[in-house]
Amino acid sequence: MHQSPFQRLSVTDRLINQFDRALRTLHPGGIAAHRPSPAGPVNESELSDSERRHAAGLMRVNHAGEVCAQALYQGQAATAKLANVRKKMEIAAGEEIDHLAWCDERLRQLHSRPSLLNPIWYGLSFGLGAAAGLVSDKASLGFVAATEEQVSEHLRDHLKRLPQEDQKSRAIVQTMLKEEETHGQNALRAGGYRFPKAVKALMRLTSKLMTATSYRI
Repeated sequence: MHQSPFQRLSVTDRLINQFDRALRTLHPGGIAAHRPSPAGPVNESELSDSERRHAAGLMRVNHAGEVCAQALYQGQAATAKLANVRKKMEIAAGEEIDHLAWCDERLRQLHSRPSLLNPIWYGLSFGLGAAAGLVSDKASLGFVAATEEQVSEHLRDHLKRLPQEDQKSRAIVQTMLKEEETHGQNALRAGGYRFPKAVKALMRLTSKLMTATSYRI
């Protein structure tokens, strides 16, 4: 049976690989996008100081969300039982890299920085992803779908709250929203469990805590 490169790694190699991915995810500019940013062709508009700070706060939240996504997918890939599910997690993590890099670049353009709480969000998300993978692949895929649903809600809200003049940030968020919705739909099609409303409500409360603190810190 054909094995993926991840499957052929020893436990020590996997730990080193995970640690390296975590460092690159958490270090500003540590991960490069595979695709050009949607904001590239868009002209920079003049923003007031308050608009720039607000846009930076929202993009910092989006960046923190992508840090969580990297950790979530890496945790799930580490504990997924079926090779095809593990591969789906690795592919999804690769696609999310672009989102992370785009948000990081936009934060620098807005003369701001990522959230100082990102190491905490990464650790918690990795643990949740690994735990979901240990339960079952169906639960793991369902967790992805429920998470992407929460992320999509935040992105739609950010499109309403971003300054109309900040077309560069809006271009990034619009592309992210489309792709996050696709990730969630793909997880359900792959056999993901549909989480009950009570669980989604708890996830929503946790997500609000992350967004409220990352906006400022």
